[in-house]
Amino acid sequence: MRILILKVSLKNIENSTMKTFYFLVNKLSLWGAYLSSLLLISLVCLILVEIFIRHFFDMSTMIADEYSGYLYLSSIFLGLAYTFNEKAHIRINIITSKLSLKTNNFIDIIAGIITICVLSFAFYRTILFTYDSYEFEMLSEAVSETPLYLTQLVMPLGLGLFILSVLAFVLKGFKNDI
Repeated sequence: MRILILKVSLKNIENSTMKTFYFLVNKLSLWGAYLSSLLLISLVCLILVEIFIRHFFDMSTMIADEYSGYLYLSSIFLGLAYTFNEKAHIRINIITSKLSLKTNNFIDIIAGIITICVLSFAFYRTILFTYDSYEFEMLSEAVSETPLYLTQLVMPLGLGLFILSVLAFVLKGFKNDI
């Protein structure tokens, strides 16, 4: 009887932990999406200001091109996890649409594990890339001379959120909750 109670208790703790993990991953990806949206709005505002200043004052902000690229890069990386959670990434299902649900689940788990491996490599490389920019005090070649590591920090951050989202997806697949 004690063993049964212990098993039920451990199962409840496990379910509670997994639900907390899923909740946390969803919240983090949602915050990434909010931040991504704000960055896109900032990008549009920056371009509009540049257009306005050029048209009416025949001047330039001198940073619009550079910072619009940084804002765009940031919005893309921060939106990856949310896009994945919403199943909005491109998915080709010519073959899988003809397979059973169990087989699809298996394929999703395998694809998720491969995705985590690829993303982990990209995550590691972006950390090295960002650290090198910091270590060598690299600056942009534009007028602003922005420290490049500040603009590159978003890459490992976005990929880290994406990895967590894919990990949650794979764990749900093992529990058949996809």
